[in-house]
Amino acid sequence: MKLFPAIDIKNGQCVRLRQGNFRDMLVYSDLPYKIARQWESMGASYIHVVDLDGALAGRSVNEEAIREIVRNVSIPIQLGGGIRSIKDIENMLNLGVSRVIIGTKAVSDPGFMKEVISLFGPEHVIAGIDAKDGIVAVEGWERLSRYNAVNLALEMKKMGVETIVYTDISKDGMLQGPNIQYTAEMVEATGLNVIASGGISSLKDLEMLRDCGVYGAIIGKALYENRIDLKQAIELFEK
Repeated sequence: MKLFPAIDIKNGQCVRLRQGNFRDMLVYSDLPYKIARQWESMGASYIHVVDLDGALAGRSVNEEAIREIVRNVSIPIQLGGGIRSIKDIENMLNLGVSRVIIGTKAVSDPGFMKEVISLFGPEHVIAGIDAKDGIVAVEGWERLSRYNAVNLALEMKKMGVETIVYTDISKDGMLQGPNIQYTAEMVEATGLNVIASGGISSLKDLEMLRDCGVYGAIIGKALYENRIDLKQAIELFEK
């Protein structure tokens, strides 16, 4: 199981939200690239970055901070938030990002995923499925869609998607454990590479996710609050 330490960027700063609420935010660093270097020094093999402003605005907002992260680490970066066009994808891949996560656009226009997978390959474009009680949310989690999360994942699979980031919004930033039931259902029903996100607070949570067959897990607040030691987690679950 691959571990992805997370860096969420708002106003150029490294922050964490609770349940995606922009009014409930903690700032951890003014220099996100320094956090990226810290995760790399602890053995991270991949970093998960989200442009929170971009997710709301529908376009890249924190490009300079993202560029600095890419410039300062040698491990690959996956990036989500506001990527909704072919030009956006090209721009981020040219910036040095290894793969991009498409969320809102994947929901509003599943055919777009087919097009970009054929252009850039499934190794560079993955789908972000963010759900609350099994229903997909879009536009920085501000609006619920009509999609059931598993049905959307199956639709993405038809479009050529191989990997998804599956986030349970109700668990995100709460340190109350991931939604194992929904995540296990996603893995079993789709056969996709599922990267689980939201609520991971302990090594036990990581163990349960590994046991339900996820490809990877994104760890955010638990690292910043020193609930999980990244080095130890990598030793246990990646090696």
